[in-house]
Amino acid sequence: MGLERLLPDGMRHPLEQLVRWPRRVAYQKKLASRPFALAGGGAKISYAGTEPRPEQIVHGGRVKLLALLERFPHCESEFNLIYLVSSALPLHIVDFVKWAKQRGAKLVVNQNGVAFPAWAGGSTSAINRPLAQLLRLADFVVYQSEFCRVSADRYLGPAPCPSQILFNPVDLAAFTPAPRSTGTWELLSAGTHNQAFRVLGAIETLRILRTARFPARLTIAGQLNWPGAAQAVQAAIARAELCDQVTLLPPFTQQEALAMLQSTHVLLHPKYADPCPTMVIETLACGVPVVGSHTGGMPELVGEEGGVLVEVPFSYERASFPTPAQMAVAVESIMADWPARSSRARMRAEHLFDRTAWVDEHTRIFDTCLAH
Repeated sequence: MGLERLLPDGMRHPLEQLVRWPRRVAYQKKLASRPFALAGGGAKISYAGTEPRPEQIVHGGRVKLLALLERFPHCESEFNLIYLVSSALPLHIVDFVKWAKQRGAKLVVNQNGVAFPAWAGGSTSAINRPLAQLLRLADFVVYQSEFCRVSADRYLGPAPCPSQILFNPVDLAAFTPAPRSTGTWELLSAGTHNQAFRVLGAIETLRILRTARFPARLTIAGQLNWPGAAQAVQAAIARAELCDQVTLLPPFTQQEALAMLQSTHVLLHPKYADPCPTMVIETLACGVPVVGSHTGGMPELVGEEGGVLVEVPFSYERASFPTPAQMAVAVESIMADWPARSSRARMRAEHLFDRTAWVDEHTRIFDTCLAH
């Protein structure tokens, strides 16, 4: 659930841990000689190498760091606090945190989702192990949704420190609605697509709408990240005879995301148990209603004002998805009253996801941590 990104960092399989062990020992030796000075005064933050760089395409858990970096730039060797996002952890991060905490630094963990069998299968424990270790070391935990807190309590254990729920933020001044015609229904499926149904279900939803004579088009943007994805998507488009109605786009920058969203009418986001997707928050800020699954953190983010969430069975053991027919009905209901639905989506974003308020609250959290 966004944590698939952790797998390349050496957490896939016990045999990989053995292969990487010499690299860890070398890292620990290098760390022992690394310069460090505990900063005084206000919060001086290390993001432990996870901070976005200007030339990078930033997505997933690291997007929110762009907001923090404006007020709290990264400090390499003189800091007093570490800020980590659980779905964007670097290799050997537990060693780094222990090293810094021994020298007086504090740790704030922004806890996203956790691994559970419905998506992680036999890798669940291996993926969750470093997350649990970091939670034990934390001085404060920010949970991205109540679903994140409940899931973390179940699979990582309750945090032994103060905590708070803060939804991911969006720049409401940048991500704003734009005028658009409803002559053609522009649908969007965007993000890092680790689950095939997110894309294949969207294509089938479009086919159902086109068969019913609705003037719909679909844009699929972002990395297709499951085995055989590119071939499967092309085959599905051809089979549905939608080559002229589907546009495929690569991973995108924040500016490109804004342009896409301002020309979209409905986001299709049926990902199972998504903890707190930034794409959905940015979408609502642009006045774009969301069609998705009533699981994970989605009910907290979207509510009744932000779109239509289809009820599906929830289990940590097995994933469930809305059917394309259900998603098509949801799209129809939104487009029947699109201006009003768009306005309500924007108002929800203004109420829940303001970036400035999010950074202000983090400032208070940092001050509290450093005062103890």
